[in-house]
Amino acid sequence: MKVADFRRIALSFEGAEEGSHMGAVDFRVGGRIFATLASQKDGYGNLMLTPEQQAEFVRELPEVFLPVHGGWGRMGATHIVLANANEDVLTGALRTAWTKRVEKNTRSKATGTKKKSASKRASKR
Repeated sequence: MKVADFRRIALSFEGAEEGSHMGAVDFRVGGRIFATLASQKDGYGNLMLTPEQQAEFVRELPEVFLPVHGGWGRMGATHIVLANANEDVLTGALRTAWTKRVEKNTRSKATGTKKKSASKRASKR
């Protein structure tokens, strides 16, 4: 698969929009990121998964999925090796990330909670 395929599939989900964060292409639903192309120069797309989803994907297809290095990876951020993915795998992985984000957005709306920005968290210290 190629970057254009990642973009096409990511934007095919209901409410998905392309944006940019720190100069990198991202894909959002409800204003929140579910995938990025921040590592496209290395041949990766990035998915925002749960750590449990990440572990399952990596276990099943280690040639296609790997954790993002560092803290983001420990929180579930996952690379997908585009050259090793087929359309079904890429679509399923992006759908998983999109669904996680939609469900999290719905829970936040229902409880009236919203993640605080780093600057707001820092000002409380």
